[in-house]
Amino acid sequence: MAKLGSYQQAGVNYEVLDRVKSEAIRRARSTSHLLAAVGGSEAPESRGASAYVFSVGGLKLAIVVEGLGTKSMIAEEFLALTGISRFADIAADAVGAIVNDVVSVGSVPLVVTAYFSTGDAAWYADERRSMELLAGWQRACEESGATWGGGESPALPGLVSTQGIELGGSALGLIPEGRDPVLGHGIEPGDRIVLLASSGLHANGASLARYVAGELPKGLLTPLPSGRSLGEALLDPSVLYPRFVRELLATDIRPRFLNGVTGHGLMKVMRAPTQVRYVIDTVPEVPEVLDFLARQSEMSAQEAYGTLNMGIGYVAVVAADDADRTAEIARAAGYAAFVAGEVVAGDRSVAVPSLGVEYRDADYRAS
Repeated sequence: MAKLGSYQQAGVNYEVLDRVKSEAIRRARSTSHLLAAVGGSEAPESRGASAYVFSVGGLKLAIVVEGLGTKSMIAEEFLALTGISRFADIAADAVGAIVNDVVSVGSVPLVVTAYFSTGDAAWYADERRSMELLAGWQRACEESGATWGGGESPALPGLVSTQGIELGGSALGLIPEGRDPVLGHGIEPGDRIVLLASSGLHANGASLARYVAGELPKGLLTPLPSGRSLGEALLDPSVLYPRFVRELLATDIRPRFLNGVTGHGLMKVMRAPTQVRYVIDTVPEVPEVLDFLARQSEMSAQEAYGTLNMGIGYVAVVAADDADRTAEIARAAGYAAFVAGEVVAGDRSVAVPSLGVEYRDADYRAS
């Protein structure tokens, strides 16, 4: 297979997407004054963060809209090939994409809404598939501690494929009383980096995975070294991180930064605006399916860790004295977690010296 170091060959051009996103943020910022009409105000630093933070009626709230992307297409093809439905897991992926963002500003999710769009309402005629989707969504909301507040399920013929479903939604989170939003502005040299493991693909990288599968003679049925099929492994559900954040916020620890490691991979560690350098000494074992995708795409370590999560699902930056306890809180809540590195003085960058991997501010902005 030809070398694939970015999503462009798979149909996802981050350069274009990020340029439009930046313009959207600029235009959205011009409407901020309208909150004052209802006695509210925004946290301006949250513009461009993982969730938008605002205050009204004495409450600090966070809101986000997110979507699953094209991973549902993998589930559709896997079902057609094997007769095995993984739509409960796909629902968990979509909820994970939403709640993992809203908790990353230091909020706990209160309400999640659903957006299911199809090209033909007949998609729901497969009762097993549609009921599993609903059950998975419910279960993920319950695991996240959030009420499922409803949603919308439009049929959009000609716009959405009649053979698939687009999954997205929103979440409203509450920043606990006495807490400030976590937006990364307090990071300083000497802080420690705590990493929580991923389960595999999560909700980012599905376009790349589909590209890789399409180039293989057996496609999604390609066996991995463990004996599992590629399709089975790609559909492992995302880890939901709200329980970790909820438990962390119940202590006296004041995290400096929280974030999911999604699109742009390890570069998400330096998403905060602070001009510091993140040095990671230890990374988790790479899930088999991600190692397979990276090898099949002939990615270098630099390309792989800047594209896929490579086993790193979530990052927390905390004061040095709180690092061990933060990792212990995560492990007690059921996550694989460890203190992985340190923040040092320097230009905004992230590096894993043992892998020869380094990303600078310009790499993140250009990716």
